[in-house]
Amino acid sequence: MSLQRRLMLYLLVCAPLVWAVAVWMSVNRSRHEVNELYDTELIRLARQIQATMLPALSLQGEPSLPPLPQAGQADSGEGDVRDLAVAVWDREGKIVMSDREGGGLPFRANAVGFVDDLVAGQPWRVYYLQSTSGQWLVAVGQGAYERDEVVFALVASQVLPWVLVLPLLLVAMAWAVRRALAPIHALTGNLHTRDGGDLAPVPDARAPAELKPLLAAMNSLFERIDSLLKRERRFTADAAHELRTPLAVLRAQWDVVKRSKSDEERRLAQQQMDAGLTRMDRLVTQMLALSRAETATANLLSVEIDWPPIVEQVMSDCLELADRRRIELACEWPETNRPALPLIGSTHLVTVLLRNLVDNAARYAPADSTVLLRMGSTQIEVENAGGPLSDEQLAGLGQRFHRPPGQEEGGSGLGVSIAQRIAALHGLEIVYDAGAHGNAVRATVRFAQITSP
Repeated sequence: MSLQRRLMLYLLVCAPLVWAVAVWMSVNRSRHEVNELYDTELIRLARQIQATMLPALSLQGEPSLPPLPQAGQADSGEGDVRDLAVAVWDREGKIVMSDREGGGLPFRANAVGFVDDLVAGQPWRVYYLQSTSGQWLVAVGQGAYERDEVVFALVASQVLPWVLVLPLLLVAMAWAVRRALAPIHALTGNLHTRDGGDLAPVPDARAPAELKPLLAAMNSLFERIDSLLKRERRFTADAAHELRTPLAVLRAQWDVVKRSKSDEERRLAQQQMDAGLTRMDRLVTQMLALSRAETATANLLSVEIDWPPIVEQVMSDCLELADRRRIELACEWPETNRPALPLIGSTHLVTVLLRNLVDNAARYAPADSTVLLRMGSTQIEVENAGGPLSDEQLAGLGQRFHRPPGQEEGGSGLGVSIAQRIAALHGLEIVYDAGAHGNAVRATVRFAQITSP
């Protein structure tokens, strides 16, 4: 069911309910006011009878009130006196004075004030007034239906106009609902006519306040999707470009192997192919790691990092490279009872981060030197004796597939990019400097510094 139909249904259900409650309250309030008015008149009438008519009882044998005019007679006006009754009894309960209807009122010797009773099967409201000496009892009554007629007449005069304009009200509500939902229809049309690649933000300057949070969330989603697509396009383009060269080299080496005329020539060509395959394997592995780091989300970063097994795994993975290049791998831990850098994240990604830093340090360190992994309580440092980097080299760190010229060791130029991306996912940053003595290359992993604007 559409939102517009739901709103109309709710209005059609709620409006009559609210009207019913309003009518009920109006009836109760009108009945209270009418009862107050007529009760006052009954009290006044009873006191007037007691004050002016009863002194004549001692002078007359069987007095009675003059007959009330019949309804419709000239002296009755618009009044209907059939619902009024007056009666007076002595202390023995003998009626000494009454009008035409008063004979039907019940005698209640001890009654004082208002009593709701039945007279001839109809509900009446009767007011009893005892004389000061207790010689007689005055009763003045009125039919309850007369009061109900007044109440319902008043309420009907209020409700009837509303009932008559109900169709107009429904049309007005339908128009108002449609106008109120017009921004939603406009948003739907905007999104429906968009091309699949159009991720431009939806304008929200003229949007209602209720839609602005939704539009802000949608625009944020579009921005994230656009960023993700840009990364995917860049990754695909970089992968296609970088894979083209090693594949061409492998094809050329394979041609050399096929055309080799001597065992020595074939052996050299096979060595070149092995090196090319190793570079291809490393490139693909690094690209997969970069892709995983690019698409990682906060849902994966939910484990408390246990550093000892990670460090052990990293050292084991880099041991073959270190042995080949005669590099000593060393690790320092914080003082006793002080844990290493506390971190919540992904164990796998953190392992890749640390492995890339140690691998780069061992790959580009001078032979017969040491690579030191220093696990601090607030930061992690990886340092080698490769000599300080120039400003140009520091500026190039982190660029994908960028390798400084003159490097003897093979690589893909992705290690630093992967490490920086994983660090950013964990709220960390990697800072490079020349070490404590100014003659090394040191990578420091620490929590990102928040700079004030």
